[in-house]
Amino acid sequence: MAVYTDINEVDLKAFLAEYHTGSLLSFKGIAEGVENSNFLLHTTEGALILTLYEKRVDKGDLPFFLGLMHHLADRGLNCPLPLPRRDGALLGELSGRPAALISFLEGMWLRKPEAVHCAAVGKALADMHLKSEGFALKRANALSVAGWQELWAKSQDRADEVQAGLGEEIDGELAFLSQNWPQDLPSGVIHADLFPDNVFFIGNTLSGLIDFYFACNDFLAYDLAICLNAWCFEKDGSYNITKGNAMIEGYLGTRALSAQEIAALPLLCRGSALRFFLTRLYDWLMTPAGALVVKKDPLEYLRKLRFHQAVATAADYGLQA
Repeated sequence: MAVYTDINEVDLKAFLAEYHTGSLLSFKGIAEGVENSNFLLHTTEGALILTLYEKRVDKGDLPFFLGLMHHLADRGLNCPLPLPRRDGALLGELSGRPAALISFLEGMWLRKPEAVHCAAVGKALADMHLKSEGFALKRANALSVAGWQELWAKSQDRADEVQAGLGEEIDGELAFLSQNWPQDLPSGVIHADLFPDNVFFIGNTLSGLIDFYFACNDFLAYDLAICLNAWCFEKDGSYNITKGNAMIEGYLGTRALSAQEIAALPLLCRGSALRFFLTRLYDWLMTPAGALVVKKDPLEYLRKLRFHQAVATAADYGLQA
């Protein structure tokens, strides 16, 4: 979450008048994340999240995101729900941006997740994959191999400002992944951004998943690779195989992985690390001055990428035979 577009109380009250939300008591911006502008609202009817969709989000994708949340919630997955306006629409407009009100999900995200939490995330991810089956809308992953090439083109000329030799290294990695990326793995709807700040816990109990604004259709095992990158590395850059084993076993307890998915896991982890390196690099270089947003270090994911380049098999991530 982040704040790129500011709002004022007068416009916000006029926006809320189109909903059944009660009266506004207070609001504040949420500075975490990088994609949309988000605010926590308190009204006489309770707490809500207000999201303003910024220019990087295609308005045409919003029915997919909002519809997916309803689809998953209808099947018992605990996730926020977009609230309808008085006219039944799920989208309005505020400060020149498409905007939605989202229900507030109880819980907190973990700053120091342990193996028990990784197991819960693996289980929840597999559960989401199964419960997303039958969702009628489709959305291609704009941040897969072709998207990486486009994103890299926007940062390539300045990459060596971040680290000497980076341009040549990433050129080589993109060429390798383009030539070797899998083609025929089991696919479906993936979250594509299930980082710790998008998973809420109450104590050690997972209370829900949030932020489906990267969700798309892609390889299901790629979603697991994203989570291994996001949850199973320590602050010193080392991979925690105990957490990796817990996450994989949590996933396997709900959905089996095929032999092809297991064989492809090192490559999928490598691609996932590159994807987040590239988006972080772009944001690091291009985020406008004055934006209320916490920029994330792209080199964290460069170090993860180098780890995956040396991995031989999925056993190195904690998968037991």
